[in-house]
Amino acid sequence: MKRREFITVLVSIVAWPLVPRGQQLLMPVIGYLHSGSLNPYAGLVAAFRQGLKESGYVEGQNVAIEFRWAEGRYQRLPTLAAQLVERQVAVIVAQGGDPPPLAAKAATSTIPVVFTCSSDPVRLGLVGSLNHPGGNLTGVAMFTSQLVSKRLELMRQLLTETTSISVLVNPENPNATVAATELEDAARVLGRSIKLVKASTDAEIDEVFGRLGERTVSALVVNTDPYFLARRDQFVTLAARYGVPAMYAQSEFVAAGGLISYGANLAEGYHQVGIYAGRILKGEKPADLPVVHPTRFEMAINLKTAKALGLDVPATLLALANEVIE
Repeated sequence: MKRREFITVLVSIVAWPLVPRGQQLLMPVIGYLHSGSLNPYAGLVAAFRQGLKESGYVEGQNVAIEFRWAEGRYQRLPTLAAQLVERQVAVIVAQGGDPPPLAAKAATSTIPVVFTCSSDPVRLGLVGSLNHPGGNLTGVAMFTSQLVSKRLELMRQLLTETTSISVLVNPENPNATVAATELEDAARVLGRSIKLVKASTDAEIDEVFGRLGERTVSALVVNTDPYFLARRDQFVTLAARYGVPAMYAQSEFVAAGGLISYGANLAEGYHQVGIYAGRILKGEKPADLPVVHPTRFEMAINLKTAKALGLDVPATLLALANEVIE
């Protein structure tokens, strides 16, 4: 080999890996913003990853994910969202109720955001319309906070002798306003004594159950909230201790020992967000992806818990239940 040819080949060998290696390292980054913490939501995050995988993206192989968990402190979400914007992530996934997508929307008007929310995203100001979001946000609207009246009706069927029903909301969550409005309408229709109660800390949750335990005939409907879901074991324990029949928004409560639940399947919502995130990474625009909403809602009943509370579940409710734990 001639000297000039040798130098040319040597330079090519030295220089060739530099660009491709740099390109390989620059995989897209998803910023994951959540109001809760990992442990209670591990199964739902797995559903998100599965949706992402079905769209062709696997964490650590061709996409990276940077997690930001608010640990139930909603006031941290704006700062965490700003961190992801500063990181210049390709997509922000905002999950865990209404506060995360609201924080993400406030933080950026350019980075695509895919969300799950519990309320109407149009009413929240997240999108222009469900079919044509029109901005940098799209996702899944679970509409779980708008089912207060349905849960109250189911509790009326289950507890025919109950004269007092309370609805628990987290005042730190924007969906508390929606729940309060639904509560007023439901109270007129059912003709029952229905009271709105609030809790945003562990101590306040304890106090709510303590007060209900002092009444002879009372029940509780727990509004959807990520902070509440993360403390489902606390809810189940307190309900058993004070003998309070409680209705929840998610079946995870019933699986943990709660009495009854009615709401959308959260895992399906998280899975769909993973699919949308992958599609956006491939070049689709949030403005062109319609907001998805549940087509069916599920009811779960724990017969063991009902027996412990001395309740006979009507056959009509059992027939409607998607899941019955014996």
